[in-house]
Amino acid sequence: MSKPPYAEVSVAPLEPHKGSLLRRKLPYIAVLLFALFGVAYSSMAHQLLAGFWEVLAVAVGVLCVSLAWPAAAGGAGRVRLIWKQLVHWAAVLAAMNIVLVPRIQQIMSAPGAGLMMLLLFALGTFLAGVNTSLQVAFLGFATALAVPAMVWLKQSLLFLFLTAVAVIGAALALWRR
Repeated sequence: MSKPPYAEVSVAPLEPHKGSLLRRKLPYIAVLLFALFGVAYSSMAHQLLAGFWEVLAVAVGVLCVSLAWPAAAGGAGRVRLIWKQLVHWAAVLAAMNIVLVPRIQQIMSAPGAGLMMLLLFALGTFLAGVNTSLQVAFLGFATALAVPAMVWLKQSLLFLFLTAVAVIGAALALWRR
């Protein structure tokens, strides 16, 4: 008997991912929601949450180290990873603290400073992600997109509210017929 013209291939079932998609993406979603909360609070209360941004930047730095830790080559690679992230986030925190200087605060409104802090945080997150994880880079990109989105939303909130009232009113008028 001759061998079949094809090779036998064993197909093993794919191993399921550990945890659901939402659970695996929870750190990224949490960072994005915290960043948006910081800007929304700054815009509404006209106060800047300086410590909030610093804690969030440190948290993303720890997230970057934990994501890249398994891929780091040995002890020297891990030490280099920690130092790179430490220097990177120290530079981002220094830039954020420049925005907090009282002379700069005099020429910048609290909502504007909040958006500036979000933009610096987004840039730092994106650049940290380029070196560690594309998911973190995407988080930085999405956070950067939130800056013009927040400005647009704030400027057009009244228009959106009136449009929603008109649509609901028209729907109620047509529904009763």
